[in-house]
Amino acid sequence: MKIDKFLVGEGSKLNLKKHATDDTLEYENKEDAQRDLAINIEKLKKLQDVLYPQDVFSLLIVFQAMDAAGKDSAIEHVMSGINPQGCHVVSFKQPSSEELDHDYLWRCQKALPERGKIGIFNRSHYEEVLVVRVHKGILQSQQLPAKNKADRDVWKKRFKHIRDWEDHLHENGTHVIKFFLNVSKEEQKSRFLARIDTPEKNWKFAMGDVRERGLWDEYMKCYTEAITATSTKKSPWYVIPADKKWFTRLAVSEVIVKKLESLDLAYPTLSDEHKAELAEARKLLEAEK
Repeated sequence: MKIDKFLVGEGSKLNLKKHATDDTLEYENKEDAQRDLAINIEKLKKLQDVLYPQDVFSLLIVFQAMDAAGKDSAIEHVMSGINPQGCHVVSFKQPSSEELDHDYLWRCQKALPERGKIGIFNRSHYEEVLVVRVHKGILQSQQLPAKNKADRDVWKKRFKHIRDWEDHLHENGTHVIKFFLNVSKEEQKSRFLARIDTPEKNWKFAMGDVRERGLWDEYMKCYTEAITATSTKKSPWYVIPADKKWFTRLAVSEVIVKKLESLDLAYPTLSDEHKAELAEARKLLEAEK
């Protein structure tokens, strides 16, 4: 799969209008995509089985999108074969009073995956340059010095904070990959109506979703600038077509598998002392009556 088509190169200027939301590359049907997704799920299972005992690297996967783009279902399907002990999902919602009393990266810093594990952020630190930027009153209500709230370069500075933080993570073994699930406004409308019309999905819908939809163009502008400013070789962004959920899941799985395969993963090498202990243990077990 030519997955690099969705990669936002460092220093390149993103134009979301050139990214088709219904692109499926060479896949013409759902069945073929589901077959290859199953293959990637098995690969991911085996890769995690090495990542965990090696205890050197960790992987942070960031999902950002407009409502109803399919973040939850992508996580559910792609990670279906992962050992739950080696994977942790965090959903970032409105900050608590404790979180507001710290810098905006604090709550994400403490939720990072340990070495050997995969961490998933369902929404993330990027909310601070997206929703906070779209809803200007949020920044003004945060406990920040007055000069910071009035700083015309506040977003550029936050982009730099994020790049520096993600570089720091990479240098310390935490690799970051970021997905923007690119759903069309028309497909979002269809999914909203399905949530309203299907009783068991009613709980997923809130009037706030429609109000946010009214700010679509502003969100697209903010996503474009944030992704352009923070997609780097070490911590890249991928703009994944999200109108066809079956393809979204496959594309996400492909990126994750390729990332893990690129790491220097290997089972731990045993010391001579440990090998001697294993040999002794075998003797004792075989001598049991």
